[in-house]
Amino acid sequence: MTRVLRCLAVLVLLMAGYGAGLTTALVSTASPATAQSRASDNLPDYETWTRVATRADEAIETGRASTNALEALRHELADWRQRFLEAQDINRNAIETAQRQLEAIGPAPEEGETEPAAIAAERSLLEDRIARLREPVRQAELSFTRADGLIQGIDTIIRERQTREILEFGASPLNPVHWPEGFAALARTASTLRSEVMTAWANPVQREETMQDIPALLVMSVIGLVLLARGRKWTHKLNRRILDENPGAARWIIGFIVSMGSVFLPLFGVYFLIEAVSSTGLIGLRGSQILDVLGPLVFTFLLARWLATRVFPGKEARTLPLNLSPESRRKGRVYGMLLGAVASGSFFLQQVGDISQWSQSASVVILFPLMVLCSLLLLRISRLLREHVRTDVEDDGEETYRSRMTGILAFLMAALAIVVPVLGAVGYFRLAQALLYPSLGSIELLAMLLVLQRVVVEVYVLVTRNRAGAAESLIPILIGVVLVLLSLPVFALIWGARVADLTELYARAAEGFMIGETRISPMIFLTLAFVFVLGYTATRLLQGALKNTILPKTKIDPGGRNAILSGVGYIGIFLAAVIAITSAGIDLTALGYVAGALSVGIGFGLQNVVSNFVSGIILLVERPISEGDWIEVGGVHGNVKDISVRSTIIQTFDRSDVIVPNADLVSGRVTNYTRGNTVGRLIVPVGVAYGTDTKMVEGILQEVAEAHPLVLLNPPPAVVFRGFGADALDFEIRAILRDVNYVLSVHSEMNHEIAARFAAAGIEIPFAQRDIWIRNAEVLGGGGTETGAKAATAPVSMSVPETKPRQLDEPPDMDGDADGGDGGGAGDGR
Repeated sequence: MTRVLRCLAVLVLLMAGYGAGLTTALVSTASPATAQSRASDNLPDYETWTRVATRADEAIETGRASTNALEALRHELADWRQRFLEAQDINRNAIETAQRQLEAIGPAPEEGETEPAAIAAERSLLEDRIARLREPVRQAELSFTRADGLIQGIDTIIRERQTREILEFGASPLNPVHWPEGFAALARTASTLRSEVMTAWANPVQREETMQDIPALLVMSVIGLVLLARGRKWTHKLNRRILDENPGAARWIIGFIVSMGSVFLPLFGVYFLIEAVSSTGLIGLRGSQILDVLGPLVFTFLLARWLATRVFPGKEARTLPLNLSPESRRKGRVYGMLLGAVASGSFFLQQVGDISQWSQSASVVILFPLMVLCSLLLLRISRLLREHVRTDVEDDGEETYRSRMTGILAFLMAALAIVVPVLGAVGYFRLAQALLYPSLGSIELLAMLLVLQRVVVEVYVLVTRNRAGAAESLIPILIGVVLVLLSLPVFALIWGARVADLTELYARAAEGFMIGETRISPMIFLTLAFVFVLGYTATRLLQGALKNTILPKTKIDPGGRNAILSGVGYIGIFLAAVIAITSAGIDLTALGYVAGALSVGIGFGLQNVVSNFVSGIILLVERPISEGDWIEVGGVHGNVKDISVRSTIIQTFDRSDVIVPNADLVSGRVTNYTRGNTVGRLIVPVGVAYGTDTKMVEGILQEVAEAHPLVLLNPPPAVVFRGFGADALDFEIRAILRDVNYVLSVHSEMNHEIAARFAAAGIEIPFAQRDIWIRNAEVLGGGGTETGAKAATAPVSMSVPETKPRQLDEPPDMDGDADGGDGGGAGDGR
């Protein structure tokens, strides 16, 4: 039977035209050289790779190559690894096509079964084709694994070398033996630079060229000196003109951009001076190297000074980054500027030492004083941060998250200011530098993030015109989080991470991981998020167009419009998710297996949620209730405020919201008072005293009902004489209202009108009457007397409620109350 079904399947495929595709596949299988020649064009050169890998193996085994050579070799290996990663996608489409063809033939026969020879031959050809197509992929995977292992070996060697260098124990700067060597190193460097200048000046040709270039050199020098001396003052003067006492967001942003001129104008001046000095031709090789280092370090100092003015502003119209007094902010600006100057000078001398090849002991002696100054300035700034924390706690009454983090930062800065000089003094100078300089760079980057966050808030205010909600808005917070995430690689580089380490992390992330036959990578997630956001935005735009333009021009009721808008929203979000997953290249078949495995557990755990979801869809499709309807469900009266896929919100008459699960609305009993229209019936019960003219009462009630503007005259209102009650003649007004939502107000207005008309006509509205018979009256009125005996059987007329005066034959209340209460009085009945 199985063989017959397989033969029929093959015949159906051939009749449907599949035979042409299968024949082409078989022909291509019969000529594998053609397919392999196409694939070989994209294959890596494995012979060259073998030589590179062998050379890398030897370098790792011996460990004698320099760090720069290992870095270059690692870069080359990373290129090869990327090629192998790309080569793993070779023949993907051909493999998938052959795999689908193999699945179309059907599964292989079980043991003991046979299949037709034609089908067996086709199966064998397809399996051979798939094996040959996968061979380049397997080779690329093996080569990728080898390249990755070699890169990890090189990274291990470099990290071990860096660790040994940092933890190396060297000369102490406090040892007077090394002081002469440090002074001698400075003297030699100065002598070398002077010698280079004198040698160049001694050359007649060079001297003549320099003399000819003096006018240009003077112009560049003057420009540089003017920008260096006046650039910051010009910036401050212009900034004061832009900013007033309470600047708006636009003026603040313009002032912020202008304030950056205090960084770039002096920096341009420095570069003009550097260019003027270099153009003289009198600077030698070592002097040129020192000038190349000078520019970036001057920028570091100027940036630190600018950040100090932003974090510790002298005058701020609206908010302060730190809660400090004006005097403390002035100190903060001075400390920040000095810290930037000392740190830049220390790093400049370190670069000069590397260029001049100072000895370690000489470098330690020269750089240690600057290290101590940096530590002292860090200690002063940490005190200012602690002052900010104290002031914040006093103002807010409690320690906030921001204050707590600022306090931790202040503690770390103080600890660093103590530990770094101690390590440098005892001989671990490289470890002290590895702690100090990255910490200074991190502090500068944190200050930059603080300033950028303020810029984000002002841009948000400029766009939304909502300054009051800017501090609590989610968008500036999310942008701040993105800025922090983007700064993480910068923090890593500051703390000694190599660019190769970051590229390695990126390569690992780009490589992703496999789920079945699908590779998941960050690019897939970005594609998924981007496409989904586009689909979601398009859905919202379509809903807006339907709500504001199309649906109002139709005759669909408001409930139907809301149902259409909700349905379009759900369908659009579902399609956006499916299209995003497909565009990202995620195979939904593999996810289907996972979903099937989890469906049972999810079904039991979320059965109520699923039930409410399905009920919500039923409500939106059938629309037994709509938004604005007055309904009753579970004893709760109110108007339907919102219908979602999980629950419905009912607003009661006291303005409270009741959330009702949709399953209760579908499976329970619901009364809809305004379904389809707002016309409804009003019943007003009225009672009159016995002996009243019933026809006159009927006429008055009929006139009251017909006179009210919300009562429909077609059908006309009716007055019904219901019967003879225990205390009154019972009448009812039955009327149809135009809008049943006003039933309570109409009822109240009719009652007022009825009371007025009855008072004018002398018609009495009765209240309940009761006759009370008192036994054992001698206990109350004097035992054994004739009067008491008569009172024992005398009825007492009593009104409820008691508004009449007490009857003459009613005995007094024993407890002194005049209201005949239950405190052991005459009405006890015992």
